[in-house]
Amino acid sequence: MTAVETLRGGLPDCYLVPEDIATMFKVPLETVYQWRRKRTGPPGFRIGKHLRYDPADVYAFIAARKQEDAAA
Repeated sequence: MTAVETLRGGLPDCYLVPEDIATMFKVPLETVYQWRRKRTGPPGFRIGKHLRYDPADVYAFIAARKQEDAAA
């Protein structure tokens, strides 16, 4: 297996781009950018001018949302 094929928490073991997040959550790309502006979505970081997401952070975001929903 290559590094890209290796899974960590059910996600690819490589940094994700906004398009990946939009595809994963089946939302428009603009929604991902709105989440970023409002700080309501998974945390991302910049590499120069490029936005990236760590799969572990996305997994933690999903787990936190599930926990919030279960408590509601």
